[in-house]
Amino acid sequence: MQHEPDAYQEIRDAVRDLCAQYPDEYFRRIDEQRGYPEEFVDALTKAGWMAALIPQDYGGSGLSMAEASVIMEEINRSGGNSGACHGQMYVMNAIVRSGSEAQKRQYLPKIAAGELRIQAMGVTEPTTGSDTTKLKTQAVRKDGRWVINGQKVWISRVQHSDMMILLARTTPLADVQKKSEGLSCFLIDLKQAVGHGLTVRPILNMVNHETNELFFDHLEIPEENLLGPEGKGFKTLLDGLNAERTLIAAECIGDGYWFIDRAVKYANERVVFSRKIGQNQGVQFPIAEAYIELEAANLMRWEACRKIDAHQNAGAQANMAKHLAAKASWEAANVCLQTHGGFGFACEYDIERKFRETRLYQVAPISTNMIFSYVAEHVLGLPRSY
Repeated sequence: MQHEPDAYQEIRDAVRDLCAQYPDEYFRRIDEQRGYPEEFVDALTKAGWMAALIPQDYGGSGLSMAEASVIMEEINRSGGNSGACHGQMYVMNAIVRSGSEAQKRQYLPKIAAGELRIQAMGVTEPTTGSDTTKLKTQAVRKDGRWVINGQKVWISRVQHSDMMILLARTTPLADVQKKSEGLSCFLIDLKQAVGHGLTVRPILNMVNHETNELFFDHLEIPEENLLGPEGKGFKTLLDGLNAERTLIAAECIGDGYWFIDRAVKYANERVVFSRKIGQNQGVQFPIAEAYIELEAANLMRWEACRKIDAHQNAGAQANMAKHLAAKASWEAANVCLQTHGGFGFACEYDIERKFRETRLYQVAPISTNMIFSYVAEHVLGLPRSY
């Protein structure tokens, strides 16, 4: 499948038109206030962009992964931050792929219509981090209900979601043959849970990225809130992760182009020593190199999209796309900051804000070393390292 630059021009133009209503000053103000871009997310949702991956049968757009990735790319390319809302794109994938027909009918049309936000996924824990199979949060069946106890950390967008997907252990680690078994996914109604067994504690961080620590103390949820087969929650979760990584790769691509556009513009305008700084090879070569790296990463993004849309195993491509794009956007960020010199540190140029935002993606949602481990073991056939 060829991905010419204009293959998705209609989507690009429509998303850009919407984003143009929320200029740099809007996101700068939100960042200063450590706020949430409520109006922007509502506008995206009302326009149907957040329902891109929900099948048409359930009220969504039924778009391809390639098309969905263009939406995320354009938000970041316009100077926005998809981190505030990208969960709405991929978290619901677990319902699409693993939910019962009743669950799909109950939740997906409301998510598509914007009546229900499901942007949060509760996986990471303070003591286990990336070692997901060792998580300690437990869900126990009792009198036709599930009772949940445990703790989660770095759980984003909880305060701006109606629902969350939670991963908890339903069979003790000692009682399963494979460590990835015995984990189950649950749908949590946050409005009912908070204050009734769930405590949310915000974590202030370098990026204006709403994230939290969660404490579960005998939280009771209905039995039918189990999502997918009991004990197979790890697989239910993985269904959404390749989509997540591919969409984040697209966001990083958007960031990268934003940084390069700003660097080129400034280098063409700024005059020092009676000449435009962009005439100096010491300025133009790093920008050119960052652009080359970004274009290469973009090709892997399209390959990941192609495999996902063909319903093929895209684990390697999704991981590699996310790694290459996060690395390329960070290199572009550094080049852009360096090109602007001292002005790059001034909030009014927005570079320092985007600089902080794009740095996140080499750490989360999957760290660089975990990607290396995946490729070493699953692609190259090297021994498992952990």
